[in-house]
Amino acid sequence: MKPTKPSHSSSLCVLSPDNFRDYELIDCGGFEKLERFGQYVTRRPEPKAVWAPAMPESEWRALAHATFRHEKGAKSNLDERGTWTKKAGMPDRWPVSYRHNGLNMALRLGLTSFKHVGVFPEQAVNWDFIYDACSRLKKGAKVLNLFAYTGGASLAACAAGADVTHLDSVRQAVTWANDNMQASRLDGIRWLVDDALKYVQRQARRGTKYSGVILDPPAYGRGPDGERWLLAEGILELLSGVEKMLESRSSFLVLNLYALGFSSVVCDTLVSSVFGCPAQRESGELALKDRFGKRLPLSVFTRFARLP
Repeated sequence: MKPTKPSHSSSLCVLSPDNFRDYELIDCGGFEKLERFGQYVTRRPEPKAVWAPAMPESEWRALAHATFRHEKGAKSNLDERGTWTKKAGMPDRWPVSYRHNGLNMALRLGLTSFKHVGVFPEQAVNWDFIYDACSRLKKGAKVLNLFAYTGGASLAACAAGADVTHLDSVRQAVTWANDNMQASRLDGIRWLVDDALKYVQRQARRGTKYSGVILDPPAYGRGPDGERWLLAEGILELLSGVEKMLESRSSFLVLNLYALGFSSVVCDTLVSSVFGCPAQRESGELALKDRFGKRLPLSVFTRFARLP
């Protein structure tokens, strides 16, 4: 007996933001990336940039306002803690903006000890998707953003009229997201510091329904009470809980994964196995393109919209 083929298949693609004017990947290579955020240029480690940079070291040094280096004794580039070296005039915090249709987002950036600056610019393509999907839902539709970090996706949903719940296990990230909401002149987002899996399981038991769910789980992490999270062990259970909460019609889902070893095919197969191969499903990689045409892949994603 031949296996039954799924009724729908997804398209696999590589997406890059093309309208984030306050961001530019200038160059990448040598396990580093040189980026402009607003008027300031940062230099950070990037384990996926295995090729040679296009620009000489002297130009990288001249352009970078802030350079991140791992702490001595770090086992690898995956060990993200380290320190920044700043040139005179480089602030610890500064603003950037992002616009798409009716979305006018203001984001406060900052130099953290884990090399991050408060935004993952490749996610702009998902912000567009979320804003457009929420714009097609009825006003006040409930959207849940899990592992929500500093809130770019939450702001996109809120700006389109959704009733947004923003959840992260790190209180400082939730506070940062709240600052971004106020800077963007939005309001009404519900802030939660909680363990994502426990929250989803509770809401599923209560019969809570959402019109949109956004997930950006880390490879590993800890909940606010020390709950242990490993992506490979927990993602199926988490998505199974989300499937019980997500409306069967007029709904959307965005799953993004940064974990090394998880391909877009894994992401796509995982979502289709839980949600039944939605017709409007799209999977692939999010990448940034530098001035020299090199594409730097940073995450894999699967998303779908069951909208009229």
